[in-house]
Amino acid sequence: MTVKNKFIAVIGNSKASAQEIKLAEEIGREIAKNGAILVCGGLDGVMEAACRGAVSEGGLTVGILPGTDRKDANEYVKIPVVTGIGYARNIIVVKSAQAVIAIGGGYGTLTEVGFALKNGIPVIGLGTWKISNKDKPDDAIIRVDNAVDAVAMALDMISD
Repeated sequence: MTVKNKFIAVIGNSKASAQEIKLAEEIGREIAKNGAILVCGGLDGVMEAACRGAVSEGGLTVGILPGTDRKDANEYVKIPVVTGIGYARNIIVVKSAQAVIAIGGGYGTLTEVGFALKNGIPVIGLGTWKISNKDKPDDAIIRVDNAVDAVAMALDMISD
């Protein structure tokens, strides 16, 4: 079976800044305009804003929830997936995507970035973590400045 849809995860903090919320919504719109499916953690902040943007353009959103109640999903999640595994669900968010866009973020976002990079899934970053290894910069996170470039890069990085 061949999967023809492209899946892009949007990750970031549930307590995001106004700038991060605006950026996440723009990214969600761009994902939907390009016919990709948005995957996220399904809760508030960056996740909700990205879903809101995608839904405003008729896009499909999948929320991988940490708890056991689909009612916990933000109102813009079209497909809630309950896991009951807490923030271990971050692995599922990343592994469900073919590319990841990180916006800002806390330690949960950092775990998702690590899981993605460890699994060869490209990470595009906007104002997110900078990583180093043994005091040497690690440029594995592809840096971009805006929503259009983030989604274009993510789509370019997805192999069919």
